[in-house]
Amino acid sequence: MEIVKYPDPVLRRRAEEVAVIDEDLRARVQEMFRTLYEARGLGLAAPQVGWGVRLFVVGMTGQPAGERVFVNPEVVEAEGEEEDEEGCLSFPDIRARILRASRVKVVATGLDGRDFEVEATGYEARCYQHEMDHLDGILFTTRMPPAERSRHGARIKTMEEEYRERVRVRGSAQPA
Repeated sequence: MEIVKYPDPVLRRRAEEVAVIDEDLRARVQEMFRTLYEARGLGLAAPQVGWGVRLFVVGMTGQPAGERVFVNPEVVEAEGEEEDEEGCLSFPDIRARILRASRVKVVATGLDGRDFEVEATGYEARCYQHEMDHLDGILFTTRMPPAERSRHGARIKTMEEEYRERVRVRGSAQPA
């Protein structure tokens, strides 16, 4: 799996509910964890690997014992506010201060098919909210304050130009 970079349209689409948890889905989740660790990230949403389903993985510790899989997750409670720095694997080399809820409660289904609930604060809560945004087609640049967005404007523009070039080259390589 490769991480999809901005401005690929899959990143702006609302992901579809996962209908069935089967061996194929479990295998793809394991590949997502491999991709996450290779990129040295903390969380990875399915749309970030071009898979338009409502699922994300978190590896906050970088160890299998700390892995969590959230299938069809939903934030059911959020409170407080906290601003801190975030990055995004789909926006390499961009970090910005983003305002998020300081505490969240998330309900989801695990790979075993059982529903679970988790409450999180601090960076863990931030990570869950960031990945949930990906499932709704919301990019972290959307949540940046105007000054942060302006500070990263040149890099974002370069990413858009690089994407257009990749699409152009790919398109010209297609058989007529």
